[in-house]
Amino acid sequence: MKKIKIIGAGLAGCEAAWQAAEAGAAVTLYEMRPGHSSPAHHTADFAELVCSNSLRAAGLSNAVGLLKEEMRRQGSLIMRCADATRVPAGGALAVDRAGFARLVTESIEAHPNITVRREEVTTLDGLPDDDSLVIVAAGPLLADALAADLQQRLGAAYLHFHDAVAPIVDGMTVDMEKAYWGSRYGKGESERGDYLNCPMTRDEYLRFYRELIAAERAPLHDFESEKDFEGCMPIESMARRGEDTMRFGPMKPVGLPDPHNEGREAYAVVQLRQDNAAASMFNLVGFQTRLLWGEQQRVFRLIPGLERAEFLRFGVMHRNTFLNAPQLLNPDLSLKSEPRIYFAGQITGVEGYVESAACGLAAGYNAARRAKGEKPFLWARETALGGLLAHLQTPSADFQPMNVTFGLIEPLGYKVRGKQQKNLKIAERALNWLKANSPLYQADELNDSVEDISE
Repeated sequence: MKKIKIIGAGLAGCEAAWQAAEAGAAVTLYEMRPGHSSPAHHTADFAELVCSNSLRAAGLSNAVGLLKEEMRRQGSLIMRCADATRVPAGGALAVDRAGFARLVTESIEAHPNITVRREEVTTLDGLPDDDSLVIVAAGPLLADALAADLQQRLGAAYLHFHDAVAPIVDGMTVDMEKAYWGSRYGKGESERGDYLNCPMTRDEYLRFYRELIAAERAPLHDFESEKDFEGCMPIESMARRGEDTMRFGPMKPVGLPDPHNEGREAYAVVQLRQDNAAASMFNLVGFQTRLLWGEQQRVFRLIPGLERAEFLRFGVMHRNTFLNAPQLLNPDLSLKSEPRIYFAGQITGVEGYVESAACGLAAGYNAARRAKGEKPFLWARETALGGLLAHLQTPSADFQPMNVTFGLIEPLGYKVRGKQQKNLKIAERALNWLKANSPLYQADELNDSVEDISE
């Protein structure tokens, strides 16, 4: 069997390494941290979550919930570690950020078929050879030297956009005379609710809105233009779209009655989600930003309950880099021009933690199959993973990153009354397909008890 070299120990790289190693391949995993770090990373642990600590909706009637369940049933390391470090987040799967990364790191380092090398890879020259394959899972923040090497190999195939990270505050500094616990429509896992909610009156909201759109943003420096991706838009960019845009987005007040105000709904609500198991850190949901740090402290302290909040991490803006996958990649995520090289994660043109890890699962498993001289395994579009990978094969004049959605999955072909029931039928079909066809399938019962919360 040929050896497999993987560049990058993020979500995709770790999942790829695990799948390839579990399939019997000898894996060398390269990680440049801690010797060299990206602008968004803070630790040397693998699979560090640099944006939100949420892996989004858990329910099977949500596409990302289905994708997570498909991964669980195919032996996903990322899903095993996420489930083991889960923190309350209503109907979402959120994790203890530090605990999750630590568990992934320990699992990878303990695997007998994986060798970890803490060094930066600056070129692919010499890595793929007659005895080895390469998976590039360097992530959207790959270092400049490797980016330049890939640019030279692939030509003008790169696109860029900018991803924003939300700030984190110390939960002990939130004023509970103004904030309150609760989950939208009471769908949380605990009686008190899973989120801290900071309600706003109309006057408070308008003042916050005016200061937010006037606040100074950090310059983009080396980038010629800003290209915000809709799924991770900076809160200040959202505010610029209109006075009420935030109230119909991350600050919508519906389903969150305020116990401090006789159970009435506020004009707007800012939600804080638990970021660690100790419940000492909370991130501002939907508040990705590239405001200057001083401006973040000034403006976000206008939110009722956060007037004296201590910011443990400010939001930052960073580069995301991705390929024009339909032009460059085969269905098994190998490079058309050099099939010994695979790509995995956000660099392929998927968006999101779960999607990136799922991409790693596919690339790692198929690289192992190639290493054994076997044909690639391709997931059908009846599955969430198959639909996501099909997006990477769909030509487009302006190819853009994509989260998994039911729109990417093959339609049922018959009508089902109600959106939730239709989605559950799609989910049931997907899991049945995996059970019948996937060599990785491990579970035996349909998990139809996961409540969908996709507010």
